[in-house]
Amino acid sequence: MRIDILSVVPELLESPFSHSILKRALDNGIAEIHIHNPRDFSTDKHKKVDDYMYGGGAGMVMTCQPIADCIESLKAEREYDEIIFMTPDGERLNQSIVNQLSLQGNILILCGHYKGIDQRLRDIYITREISIGDLCFLEESLEHQY
Repeated sequence: MRIDILSVVPELLESPFSHSILKRALDNGIAEIHIHNPRDFSTDKHKKVDDYMYGGGAGMVMTCQPIADCIESLKAEREYDEIIFMTPDGERLNQSIVNQLSLQGNILILCGHYKGIDQRLRDIYITREISIGDLCFLEESLEHQY
């Protein structure tokens, strides 16, 4: 199984993959994990990957150009069984979903950042949206902290 991960903060992902069961899976050749930074595909001189939402609204979203170019570059090398966007409003990750995904050969995961991604990316590339937690629970937890 090969997993390609797109993240604007790839440094945060290196540590979890170098320990525990994930490290054993990588060492034993059961899984391959490759982390890609969409900034490497940005045509902006500052390697910008975010912009204000088209039509207004609060917050920034990940823009089309670097994400689309990164995905297209990876798709030119292999076909993906799933292209997953990690987002709080996706279907909640559970054991059944993990079991389904474990049977796939190639998975591409786009890690959410900012307020999300440009809707065109969702419409064109994303085959599944998954959440690793309950958004309502997260909001309640944050409210209690502040």
